[in-house]
Amino acid sequence: MVQQVRRALRLGLLEKGDQLPTVKDVVASLAINPNTVLKAYRELERDGLVAARPGVGTFVTRTLASSSLAAHEPLRRDLAKWLAKARLAGLDDESIEDLFTNTFRAADEDIA
Repeated sequence: MVQQVRRALRLGLLEKGDQLPTVKDVVASLAINPNTVLKAYRELERDGLVAARPGVGTFVTRTLASSSLAAHEPLRRDLAKWLAKARLAGLDDESIEDLFTNTFRAADEDIA
C-alpha cells in the first residue's frame, strides 16, 4: 500500500492537499486489516509525505513528482520507440525487462 501511494505521488496522481481515503474506506474496498492501513499511513507520515489530522483525515503534504514531467516527454517518446523496436525484434515482456534492467545496472556501474 505504501508503494502504491508513493507511485501516485511520483506520477503526480496525488498532489499536496489531497485527502487519502479513510482507513474505514480502504478496509471496505480492499478487504485488508485496519492495522495494515494504519501502519502504512504512519510510515507515510514518518516519511513526511502525509499528515494526519485527527477527526478530519490524512492529507498529502508533499509529492514525489518531478518538478516538470513535461520536461521528460522526449525521453518517454524515445523509450516508447525503443520498446516498439524490441517487440518487433521478437522480445517478450520479460526479455525486454531483463534487457532494460541489465543495461540500466551496467550504466550505473560505469558511472560509479
